[in-house]
Amino acid sequence: MDPLFSSLKVAASGMTAQSERLRVVSENLANAQSTAKLPGGDPYQRKTVTFAAELDRASGASMVDVASVGSDPSDFPVEYQPGHEAADEFGYVKMPNVNILVEMADMREAIRGYEANLQNIKQSRELISMTIDLLRTS
Repeated sequence: MDPLFSSLKVAASGMTAQSERLRVVSENLANAQSTAKLPGGDPYQRKTVTFAAELDRASGASMVDVASVGSDPSDFPVEYQPGHEAADEFGYVKMPNVNILVEMADMREAIRGYEANLQNIKQSRELISMTIDLLRTS
């Protein structure tokens, strides 16, 4: 397979992986304050994305794929809110293990990765177009 078309496939796989990462980050941010409905219950647990390299046999290119969407095993922080519906007998509520600053950093990193792959696609398309133009004039 042509290296330029191969680079398009690699960049497209990167964009797909980063968009899945953005979806998970958005879900984490949306549930950053989602507590349990029952006293002492577990709140929303932060999700994480794991990437894996995948070989495209047709082109021989190493592409990226989402290997799994897992759960963050870190402890839930607790807050003293005695009137809350999820408060235990001591008035403490388990809060989600979502750190908004970490999620915002992950979001920025995913956006930059997506933009880099998009730029790669633009450059590859431009090079393919230039090659076609050269072939037409010869």
